[in-house]
Amino acid sequence: MTLPYESHDLAVAVADLLAHPDDPRLPIQQPWWRQSLALGVPGIALLHVELAAAGLRPWQRPHHWLAAATSRPVTAGPDSHPFHGAPALAYVLACAATHRPGAYAHALEELDQVITADARRRVAAAHARIDVGELPALAEFDAIRGLTGVGAYLLRRAPDGEELPAVLGYLVRLTRPLPVGSEVLPGWWTGSGPSGHVDSRFPGGHGNHGMAHGIAGPLALLALAALHGIVVDGQTAAIARICTWLDRWRHDSMAGALWPYWITRPQLRADRAATHRVQRPSWCYGTAGLARAQQLAALALNDHVRRATAEGTLVRALADPCQLAATTDPSLCHGHAGLAQIAHRMAADALPDTAGTLGPLVSRLLGALDPDGAGPRRTAVALVAASPGLLEGAAGVALAALSCSSAGAHTSSWDACLLTAPIAHPLT
Repeated sequence: MTLPYESHDLAVAVADLLAHPDDPRLPIQQPWWRQSLALGVPGIALLHVELAAAGLRPWQRPHHWLAAATSRPVTAGPDSHPFHGAPALAYVLACAATHRPGAYAHALEELDQVITADARRRVAAAHARIDVGELPALAEFDAIRGLTGVGAYLLRRAPDGEELPAVLGYLVRLTRPLPVGSEVLPGWWTGSGPSGHVDSRFPGGHGNHGMAHGIAGPLALLALAALHGIVVDGQTAAIARICTWLDRWRHDSMAGALWPYWITRPQLRADRAATHRVQRPSWCYGTAGLARAQQLAALALNDHVRRATAEGTLVRALADPCQLAATTDPSLCHGHAGLAQIAHRMAADALPDTAGTLGPLVSRLLGALDPDGAGPRRTAVALVAASPGLLEGAAGVALAALSCSSAGAHTSSWDACLLTAPIAHPLT
């Protein structure tokens, strides 16, 4: 099934329903609303930026939304992270400045100073933690709250600065084995459950594989930086080390390669994961995000076998009725929009045969955004009513629909925060 209309029509319909940041139907009184890239104003502003860059809506709209984000003081320092506060706002401003050079220059300069100072603080704290042999928190290194997300911003805004190599150097060290008591654990092993909190279901913690909170995020960033010519000591070895770990836990099924979302301490000791079951192949966790990270790693390592395997893995996952049936919502984070976006981005960097196969799969995934053929307006109303935001809501669905259409801005890398942006496009 494909959409009976152009996918960018859905993006426009969503944006028109989110035209005004002071709309009382939106959660404007929530404390997170102005500063959350995942849920609030910055993520919706990003949609308006991309529509304006594509010439589909006026630049005044993103300006209004960005003004709403800065109408009160913005959280910075330890209480901020890549998807909240100063880094979230800076990310959207940087996307706007990509399309309109010189725009928001003063605000970006001030925010960059705040973010680079925070990056230095975070890196120093992480090295101090490793020095005393403690396990990391997910929020130390992950893409949503941690140094991988900070590094993704620095790769876009300050690739020649001192902070990005420092982040990469830390990630290299993160991949090295860490002695803990009588055992040696992967350096990214955490003492918590996947929520980031101590969890009795995860005695001894876990090793997380996801793009959002696990080791696939650092893998993608290390590879992207290498592909843009930014390499620190040990970076290539770190990429290979993560790939070797993923190879260890890969399960080859009739529907292609599968990875558990995470590994527990008992599974690590037994060198065996739990029985593999069908799971959604999403961006945040699962096959799609891991396939993109490994495609990037293969390109960075010039590993033709791994590249073909990663690309073939996504094709098989998106053609598998069971895995698709496990995908039950339209979102960017873990739904059809995210799968379409990853397939679209991987196709841009894929071998020709794979690229040709992924195109029709993208169309089918976009069709799942409106399975009843309700039309762009009615579908947009339902999406916005459910959630207006980026990661799990209407803005993210709309951005993927725009990105996968012929009307999208061809130089866009709005999804750099997801570590899925195409390597063929400049990040600055």
